[in-house]
Amino acid sequence: MGLIQAVSGAIGGTLADQWLDFFGVPDGLPPTAALFPAVRKDQNTGRGANAGASEGVITNGSKIVVPEGYGLVLMEDGAFTGFAAQPGGYIWNSDEAASQSVFSGGGLVDSIIKQSWERFKFGGRPGSQQNAIFVSLKELPNNKFGTQSEIYWDDAFLNTQVGAITRGTYTLRITDPLTFIRNFVSANVISGRAVFDFTDIDNPAGEQLFNEVVGSLAPAFSMYTNDPAKGNRIARLQQDSIGFAQSLSAAVEQNYQWRTDRGLEIVKTAIISIEYDATTRELLKNVQRADALSGQRGNSNLQASVAAGFENAGENAGPGGLIGMGMAAGGAGLGGLQQPVQQAPAAPAAPAAPAAPAAEDPMAVLKRAKDMLDAGLITQEDYDAAKAKALGL
Repeated sequence: MGLIQAVSGAIGGTLADQWLDFFGVPDGLPPTAALFPAVRKDQNTGRGANAGASEGVITNGSKIVVPEGYGLVLMEDGAFTGFAAQPGGYIWNSDEAASQSVFSGGGLVDSIIKQSWERFKFGGRPGSQQNAIFVSLKELPNNKFGTQSEIYWDDAFLNTQVGAITRGTYTLRITDPLTFIRNFVSANVISGRAVFDFTDIDNPAGEQLFNEVVGSLAPAFSMYTNDPAKGNRIARLQQDSIGFAQSLSAAVEQNYQWRTDRGLEIVKTAIISIEYDATTRELLKNVQRADALSGQRGNSNLQASVAAGFENAGENAGPGGLIGMGMAAGGAGLGGLQQPVQQAPAAPAAPAAPAAPAAEDPMAVLKRAKDMLDAGLITQEDYDAAKAKALGL
């Protein structure tokens, strides 16, 4: 009985495999698929009837169409036999007996009798396995990363250790398809029975990459924030997706050798959120205050603060308080107020003898009061009162 089945199976399979086939991308493929088999298009709008061809056999002369953004890997008996990275149509050609066809130039004896004999020896099944696999050369999106607790790194700008909880996504690219398939893809995908998708929750390879990215976040943050070319500011992380992606890719390569051992690299990142710990938040507030008090912006803030002080003094102490503040400002008005400029230290002077307090010059007092009146810091009524007091009226 087994002999009869082997003979009928050998002849039937051989005849079915004589037909030339058309291979393409599977229907309903997810956009995040990285690796998937080329499939026979047995029918097109009801036409075509070669549904009995053997699995793992591609007939010589069959056409395989490679779409834009994908590569084609050819395998025979588990070994690489070809790779195409350019889009277009390709014709399959193999010296394997199972691929011989009367339609591709083989004679009747070569294409049918010899194949049937070879298959008979394997119980009616082909004695070879041939696969065509598509590999994505595009950026593969929606790969997630995130931490449940704070990660810490040393920050050069803040000069201390900082910590944060973060989450986001990154895009991947397969840079070396053959290394990727050889070192990182399971047998059922290579044999054309499954789709490899990094975002599939049932794909253990995707879970492994997630854990490795999370393990590389702290050194990636440190690498980015301690790079002078990046400005040494952690606040820029969310604005520089490519710059941080380069740091994350470098950290992953340093720790896990993605590019060299797996043919993978991180292209872009999108940081969805960063929650700094309480200490880091306080440090960042101090940096913001220091930024606000630096340069021309700092002078503006200082002048605004002194003006507010003049107003409060006028309300609480009358014109005498205003005149005293004018004297503290050096009689130069608000325009003369500037941030202190650091200068080289002067040589120490000999201590001066204490001078007796000099009587206040009424003209100087009136001039300061007039400057403040002109600047709008006091009213005419305040000025008149200060004038009367200075002249002893």
